[in-house]
Amino acid sequence: MKLTISLDKKEVKILNKRAKKNFLSLKEQVEDIIRRSCIRSSKGSYKPFKCDDALVGVFSRDQRGRKKKKK
Repeated sequence: MKLTISLDKKEVKILNKRAKKNFLSLKEQVEDIIRRSCIRSSKGSYKPFKCDDALVGVFSRDQRGRKKKKK
């Protein structure tokens, strides 16, 4: 399957730099990024916090992301 995307010169420069660092071509680097994104998104979906009180749900934040390292 072929897919065409438009990228700015800055974006191409960043992708080329990243590809060189990973010993890949630009095409391989883009494919790798898309593949990793698909794998990450297929692992699970976001499950919102369920709460009885509507105000608690509005003013509370979910703890997401990488956990902080203890010093």
